Amino acid sequence: MSLLEARNLGVGYTIPGAGLFGAPRHLPIVHEVSLSLQPGRTLGVVGESGCGKSTLGRALLQLIPSSAGQVFWQGQDMAKIPNLRRRRSEMQIIFQDPIAALDPRMTLGKIVSRPLATFEPELSKAAARARAVEALQQVGLSADFADRYPHELSGGQAQRVGIARAIVGRPKMIICDEPVSALDVSIQAQVINLLMDLQESMGLALVFISHNLAVVRHISHEVMVMCLGRVVEKAPRSEFYARPLHPYSKALMDAVPEPDPRREKGRVGTALPGELPSVLNPPKGCVFATRCPLAAEMCHNSRPLLREVAPERHVACHFVEGA
Repeated sequence: MSLLEARNLGVGYTIPGAGLFGAPRHLPIVHEVSLSLQPGRTLGVVGESGCGKSTLGRALLQLIPSSAGQVFWQGQDMAKIPNLRRRRSEMQIIFQDPIAALDPRMTLGKIVSRPLATFEPELSKAAARARAVEALQQVGLSADFADRYPHELSGGQAQRVGIARAIVGRPKMIICDEPVSALDVSIQAQVINLLMDLQESMGLALVFISHNLAVVRHISHEVMVMCLGRVVEKAPRSEFYARPLHPYSKALMDAVPEPDPRREKGRVGTALPGELPSVLNPPKGCVFATRCPLAAEMCHNSRPLLREVAPERHVACHFVEGA
C-alpha cells in the first residue's frame, strides 16, 4: 500500500472579479495530478516558477483545500481523517526560506520542540526539550544551539533547524518545498546529503520540489515534470535523465548549466522561445504548445492525455509514441 496517493487532484483559488461589481472567479492552479509515493522513496517534482509545484505540495498535506480529486494517507482519505492535526506528526514540510520560517522571538529549542505540544501533549517540558536537542544533533548541530536565536544562524544552519523541526515528531514523510534554492551551492550539497542520510536512517519518504534538475537527479527515485499546473511527464530517475521524452522536459534539461565553463560558453539555443502563458488564460490544447518546437494545429486545439508509453513512463504529448 502506498504511503501517500493523490487521484486527479485539483487546486484553485478564488480571486476578485474585475470592476466594482465584478463577480469573483475561480482560478485553477493545479489540474488532475495523480501520484503515488512509497515509504523510503523520493519523488522529485520539477518545473518552472509558477507551474504549481508548491501549491501541489501544500495540497498534498491538506494545508490548502483542494477543488477536485482526493488525497489518501496510508489508504485513508485525508479529508475524512478525524483529528488530522494530530496525524500531521507523520507528514511534515520544509520551507524554501529558512530564516523566514523561524520565529525570531523564540530560541531554537522552543522552535524545534513546539510541534510536540500538538503531537505529544503529554510530554513534559524537559522531555520535549530533550527531543529537540536530539533532533538538532541529528541534523548536525550541537546541543548548545537550543539556546540560540534565529538571527545568530547562517542560511545553512537555519535550514538544518527547519529540518530538525520537521523530524522531531518522527514523521514518515516530508514535503521539501525548494529547500536548497536559497542556499549557496556548497551548502546545498550538505543539506541534500543530510536529507538522504535522514531518509536512510528514518525510512522517510520525500516529495522534493525544485526547479533545479541537477539537484533532483541527485536525490530522487522518480521524477514528475509539471508545466502550467499539469503533469507532462513522469518517469524513474535513470530513464528520465538518460532520455527525457516530452519537449518541455528536454527544454528544462537543456537549460541546466554545464559545469565546464568552456562548454557552457559554447552552448546556444538553451532558452525557451515565446512567453509563458498566463494561468488566467491557459492554452486550449497542450500547455506547452505556444513554446514547443514540435507544435502542430492539433496541439493548440486538443489537450494530450498523460499516458503510459513504456513501463513506468508516462508522457502527455501527441508526438511521443514510446520510449
